[in-house]
Amino acid sequence: MSITTALSYDDVLLVPKYSSIISRNTDILISQTLDKVGKFSFPVISSPMDTITEWKMFREISKFGGSGIIHRYNTIEQQAEEVALAYASTSPRGPGAAIGVSGDYLERAEECLNCGASFLCIDVAHGHHILVKQALENLRNVYGNDIHIMAGNVATLEGLNDLADWGANSVRVGIGGGSICSTRIQTGHGVPTLHSLMECSKTDRDVSIIADGGIRNSGDIVKALAAGADFVMIGSLLSGTEETPGEIINFYDKKKKIYRGMASVEAQIDWRGKTSSIEGITHYVPYKGRVTEILKNLKVGIHSGLSYSGAKSINELQSNSTFIRQTISGQHESNTHIKMS
Repeated sequence: MSITTALSYDDVLLVPKYSSIISRNTDILISQTLDKVGKFSFPVISSPMDTITEWKMFREISKFGGSGIIHRYNTIEQQAEEVALAYASTSPRGPGAAIGVSGDYLERAEECLNCGASFLCIDVAHGHHILVKQALENLRNVYGNDIHIMAGNVATLEGLNDLADWGANSVRVGIGGGSICSTRIQTGHGVPTLHSLMECSKTDRDVSIIADGGIRNSGDIVKALAAGADFVMIGSLLSGTEETPGEIINFYDKKKKIYRGMASVEAQIDWRGKTSSIEGITHYVPYKGRVTEILKNLKVGIHSGLSYSGAKSINELQSNSTFIRQTISGQHESNTHIKMS
């Protein structure tokens, strides 16, 4: 048995290149297009989690030119209402709407689209699965090619190609890398997301790649884009903000909010009344205030990252980037290591 070495975000760095960019603000465009949905000036999508994306989060991220996906862990009526509220906000287009692969997913899709959803997201942990194939086929039978369907998650090029062949316009890439995901511990399965992106970027299908899981800062976003992602999906970076669902909880003199994986015990009991495989945890994160400052810093960091590669667009970044592998000592040096002495 041969064993492949798989690299994660911390294992690599991008090599700085000659740059003719004078202004990071005006010379660099990070816009990307989702087929049938349109162009986004900020290639970031908020995750369809019940502690991340409802209409308030979508409103704020759409102001920056990004998008969000309204989670499905509620009734059809509740999700449709969230979609309608998001669509009636300041965005020029509606949010994405998450659906499953069994039960009421076709009815949920219909209601959300009727209320203004601009695309659907088949939202399951293991996307390279026959139920996803059947769901994509059923959705295409109903809607033809008139709507954008995102699907996932997958970790391999084979998985991405199959989902594209089954009818997905975009695919979420990443299994087991989320900050509150315990899939790799529980099941022994997963692939470092950066490695998955590098493999999936070899596809010859006309499909957008959504990097999902393990992104902790704007540097990771730049690495994901350079490795072949068209968009990135984030959850933990947005957690604890004013716009996330849930109440602010007072812990002595500190304010916190709940952030939980959708395969955690608490989330599974809340949305379906029982548990199966426990592949996530619940965590209390510090309350961070309004999400605006976080999004602003991410956008500035992405622009700065492209400038270090001399890239004026994401396409140029992907064409011109050079990755190097760093050692453990290099990782320590890469951090603000004065605190380590």
